[in-house]
Amino acid sequence: MFSTTANKITVARIVLIPVFLVLAYTGHSVGALIVYLVACASDALDGYIARHYNQISNFGKFMDPLADKMLVLAAMCFFVENGQMPGWAVAIVLFREFAVSGLRLVAAERARVIAAAWSGKIKTTVTMVGLAAMMVFNLPAVNITVTVLIILTTVYSGVEYFMKNYDVLRDAD
Repeated sequence: MFSTTANKITVARIVLIPVFLVLAYTGHSVGALIVYLVACASDALDGYIARHYNQISNFGKFMDPLADKMLVLAAMCFFVENGQMPGWAVAIVLFREFAVSGLRLVAAERARVIAAAWSGKIKTTVTMVGLAAMMVFNLPAVNITVTVLIILTTVYSGVEYFMKNYDVLRDAD
C-alpha cells in the first residue's frame, strides 16, 4: 500500500491537512499557506512520479483524488467559517463530488472505469490556486472571484462527466 514513493507522497498530503487547519485556525496564516502550497504541489508530484516511474496503483487511484478533495474542502470550510466564502459554495462542490462518485460506482458495477476528465483536472487546479489566492489576498473582490471560478469549473466538470457517461445511468437497472 505505502510501498511506492507516489503513495507515500499522497499519504503525506493527507497528514498535512490537519497541520494546515491547526495553523490556519490559530492565526499562523503564513505557515498555513506554506503547508497548503506544499500539499498542493505534492498532488502534481505524486501524479508525475506514479506515471513516470510506473507506480500507478489501486491505492493511488483511490487516495490521490480523495486527498485532493479533503484538502480543498478543509480549506473551503475554513473560509466559510472565516466569512470569506458562502456555505452554499461548499455545498455545490460537495454535491458534485458525491454525484460523480456515485456515477463512478454505478459504472464500476458494470466493469467500466470513468477516467478523470481534463475539466476535472482544471477544476482542481483552479480551486487549489484560487484558495491560495484567498489566503494571500483576503479581499472581498478576490474571495468573490475565486468562489465564482470554483463554482463555474465545478458545475461544468460535473455536467461534463454526466453528459459523457449518460449511458451508464440510462442502462442502469
